[in-house]
Amino acid sequence: MLNRLTGMKVDSSELLRPSLIALIAANLFPVYGVVFLGWEVFPLLMLFWLENIIIGGYNVLKMLLAAPGESAGWGEKLFVIPFFCVHYGMFAFGHGLFLFGVFGGYFREDMPFPADVAVVFQIIREAQVAWVVLALAVSHGLSFVLNYIGRGEYRQVRAGQLMAQPYARVVLLHVTIILGGFLLMVLQSPIAGLLLLLVLKTVLDIRAHLREHAKYRSLPKP
Repeated sequence: MLNRLTGMKVDSSELLRPSLIALIAANLFPVYGVVFLGWEVFPLLMLFWLENIIIGGYNVLKMLLAAPGESAGWGEKLFVIPFFCVHYGMFAFGHGLFLFGVFGGYFREDMPFPADVAVVFQIIREAQVAWVVLALAVSHGLSFVLNYIGRGEYRQVRAGQLMAQPYARVVLLHVTIILGGFLLMVLQSPIAGLLLLLVLKTVLDIRAHLREHAKYRSLPKP
């Protein structure tokens, strides 16, 4: 069944890896928020936006550790890492501006846009999503430690190759989810629709996770 959902041929051994189990578990946590905390479209989309920032942070760590045996690679890192931080940061800022303005209602005159970081943290606390953000950070951290470090993926890739990696996942996932978010706003955020959105996001995450690590297996060992 997973093969059909992801559109990939999945080795059964991959399904038992702790990193994939943690990813699925972290994606199930928002179900509690929808069912018991009354989350609607905005808290969910804000959660996914915060996850993008987590992914960007781990990608910086990946670039720092990439190809440690190549002395010439450090010159590349001195250029690529700052460029990625600025470019991805602007991308995340624009995404956040759209999210808070359109789905959070912060473009209205009675709700000034939260330009202060402290205000954004306050919104996160009020939306009660911080605990799920922590779960997602742990999930991505587990994949970083077990796969990127533990399986030696960091030896097989250069910093420049990693620079574009988060965008493929972010663009595909969030175009799909934002379109779903607009539809759910029109439908007044029914619980069934929100849960379906979570299922869709989880399937896309699993597919991205499996494709990323399958790519490393196909590369020649250093």
